[in-house]
Amino acid sequence: MQSRKNARPYTKHPKTEKNYKEEYITINGTKQYLLHYPFKKEAPVLLFIHGGPGQSETMMAYILEEYKTRNYNIVYYDQRGAGKTFLKNKKAKPDTELLKQDLLEIVQYLKKRYKKEKIGIIGHSWGSVLGSMFALEHPEHTLCYIGCGQVISFMENERTGFEKLKSAIEESGKERDKRKLMKIGEYPEAGAFDMKYFRKMGQVRKLQGKYHLAMDMDMDMIKMFLHCPVMGAADILPFLTGLLLNMQVMRELTSYDLRDKGRQYQVPVYYVLGENDQQTPVEIATSYFGEITAPEKNLYLIKNAGHLTMLDNMDDYRTAICEIVKAAVLKQPLFHCISPYSQIYPIRPAKDGAAARMSLGTSIK
Repeated sequence: MQSRKNARPYTKHPKTEKNYKEEYITINGTKQYLLHYPFKKEAPVLLFIHGGPGQSETMMAYILEEYKTRNYNIVYYDQRGAGKTFLKNKKAKPDTELLKQDLLEIVQYLKKRYKKEKIGIIGHSWGSVLGSMFALEHPEHTLCYIGCGQVISFMENERTGFEKLKSAIEESGKERDKRKLMKIGEYPEAGAFDMKYFRKMGQVRKLQGKYHLAMDMDMDMIKMFLHCPVMGAADILPFLTGLLLNMQVMRELTSYDLRDKGRQYQVPVYYVLGENDQQTPVEIATSYFGEITAPEKNLYLIKNAGHLTMLDNMDDYRTAICEIVKAAVLKQPLFHCISPYSQIYPIRPAKDGAAARMSLGTSIK
């Protein structure tokens, strides 16, 4: 995992001020958890779709969303089979189509609650699978789509990431890791996602984390969980078992390729990618992004960031999201977002459908 150079201390959450609202709503017959960080009634609403599958990211919200220059309302939700939603529905067995139906109902609920015609979608990792399909299938509900840790093809991601892991281990000269790699054998394997596949993927992720090629559970993540105001002891169980609860979703994910879903979007599309992300390799996402058409599109490459882009370089991630809101919602030119934590970064707009690139933290390349 990349170092989080801009992250705020996790232990300093203001205990006297509650800037969020929690609720459970009934979606497709199940109680689902929503966490709201309101700004202003007239401001746009973004919905954050977490990754995994089965890995709630609501524990990040108190760090990411409490800053003075935020220009949007944002809602996090725990999917069926994840987080607090799982704790209310322990027998629920998610599949992709069911999660897509849940997402549609949640968006429709948010439109009514906030009195909005459309909702902006942020999809992270697995959430980018649901988010991309939603943007393609439901432009009537989608204000814009923002992809982070963008998944294009699960199998291509795994093959590319594993090859880079092998190269890193070979260069390191560490014999013990070489033996671990030999023990893993062929990866990713053809065929259905089963417990053998699951265990092998866990071994690969552990090695990738060691070589900074994938996200890893470190002390920062543990502190973030412990100090999150909406997390408690009961939330540990779904956090540890989320992927196991979503085995059917994983089986379906192994055959997923976004290129098969389409390249023509009817809504603005923005990718905010960590330039060092090798869990969802950035080169695969940028290649697809260059092929798509959309009313407006822009690609942000975030410096010093990997798969957890929003935590690895929080300031530049926030700057990008502010810029996107200004462009997609407020219809202001993509120029700058004033933040007490960031400089002002110019952005070159896309021309003739090409992918405009912005590297936050340095000048435009």
